[in-house]
Amino acid sequence: MEKYSAYELSPVAFLQTFAAQSFRAAKHLGCAHCEDDLGYIEHIGLTAGPCFEAICRQQMGLTGPIDVNQYADIILRIKNQIGGNFSRTSSEPGTVRVVNNRCPFGEVVKEAPELCRMTSSVFGGIAARNFGYAKVELRRRIATGDHACEVCIYTDREGSRDLPGDEYHNEDGKLVSHATSAELRVRVEEQMHKVWCVGGKDTDTRGTRGPKIVAESAAMRRALEAVEIVAPTTATVFISGETGVGKEIVARAVHALSPRSGREFVAVNAGAISENLVESALFGHEKGAFTGACDVHHGLFERAERGTLFLDEIDCLPLSAQAKLLRVLQEGEFERVGGHQTLRADVRIIAATNRNIEKRVEAEEFRRDLYYRLNVVPICIPPIRERREDLNALVHHILREIAEKYRQSRKVLGERAWNQVNAYSWPGNVRELENVLERSFLFSSGPIIESTQLNREETISDSAGLVSGEVNLREITKRAAMNTEKEVIQAALERLSGNVSAVARNMGISPRAVHQKLRKHAIDPQEYRRR
Repeated sequence: MEKYSAYELSPVAFLQTFAAQSFRAAKHLGCAHCEDDLGYIEHIGLTAGPCFEAICRQQMGLTGPIDVNQYADIILRIKNQIGGNFSRTSSEPGTVRVVNNRCPFGEVVKEAPELCRMTSSVFGGIAARNFGYAKVELRRRIATGDHACEVCIYTDREGSRDLPGDEYHNEDGKLVSHATSAELRVRVEEQMHKVWCVGGKDTDTRGTRGPKIVAESAAMRRALEAVEIVAPTTATVFISGETGVGKEIVARAVHALSPRSGREFVAVNAGAISENLVESALFGHEKGAFTGACDVHHGLFERAERGTLFLDEIDCLPLSAQAKLLRVLQEGEFERVGGHQTLRADVRIIAATNRNIEKRVEAEEFRRDLYYRLNVVPICIPPIRERREDLNALVHHILREIAEKYRQSRKVLGERAWNQVNAYSWPGNVRELENVLERSFLFSSGPIIESTQLNREETISDSAGLVSGEVNLREITKRAAMNTEKEVIQAALERLSGNVSAVARNMGISPRAVHQKLRKHAIDPQEYRRR
């Protein structure tokens, strides 16, 4: 290991070390890899970590092996000497939990939340070097709108097996990370690029940019993990989520990673087809089958032969079409409308809905047997208001695409615009975010977008009547506290897989109190339980 003088890690010294290690990492990775911000930043953290550890060891007079408490002192010293305000808090055995209310990067971290990955890799790398293994979970982040940061470092491999986080291993003296969100996203995205883009260009055959995936949140990482597992199989996939969350992107990822990737991916919105034309659209029709049927029509199943058929808004299918779809799934055969010849179908079905389909099944508006046939592998995509980690990454990605679309210089959000983005609930999800950012980009004259172009009605609604003065301060405070409490409970349920007892222990209250809060906020813990 190189020798370092025991100087204080001032911001200047940190930036110097950062720049040096960044240069080394860039040479090691090569320019092509540096386009992956998360992987690049993580590599910098892993490379710079030994420098920081060596300095702290000299300051603390530590030599040889260290224990968990000394490790905690090292990482706190590193962060606090470069401008943070980190402290250790109570945690379970085999876990180091630290909190922070001042980011060393300052406000700039909100414009580049990817920098948090450096904290993960520095903490995880130092732990793995000393203990052989570490998993780091970024529970809360100032960068994504939380009031504080909370980081958990797990050193017990078995005890943390089912917990979220990025893993770091010391393999024969070489430090490596496994199954990080960046690596998983890159694997999926690269395969999608191969399927939809030609000639090595970053555009697909229609001239538009190839599919991109943002998966910083635990929920999206689990979705991508499911995609990677199920794609090579023949299992039917059922994707649920609100309008605009990106269900088709996930469906495309399943197709791209499957053995059918060389064949057609056919997408159709069942809700947009007239009820009396649904069966013809799906299965085709013979000449003369009905008035206006002048020729034989090949339906979507024939177009998707040996490929993938994505049926969005599947719950809108009429019952008659549902019966025929069930036959295709069970027997692999169908007939065109007005035809008598049985045709074989070798098609993988991916279905999606933006409604609560279980309620439609109970109301007998959707066939129960068809639902069970479709729901072999369920993948749920939460709305972006429930995965704030993805929101900031989406903003940066969308603004880059808008700049390229209009061939203009890139623009970034100012502090006020970021506050607006983080405060808004985004009922239209990614589609609405894209529209608002494009409008804001076009109406912003400089490189900084000072304010987002949200509709006036939405702004007034989000500010809870503050503009009109119709809501007093006590009501505003109460509503803000309610929203904060709900978000804290939802985050705990997400982190602890819906285990109410574990949530109660984590929050320091009784399980009965947690159940009362769940009823008050209409939260169903079953939705957070991993199956």
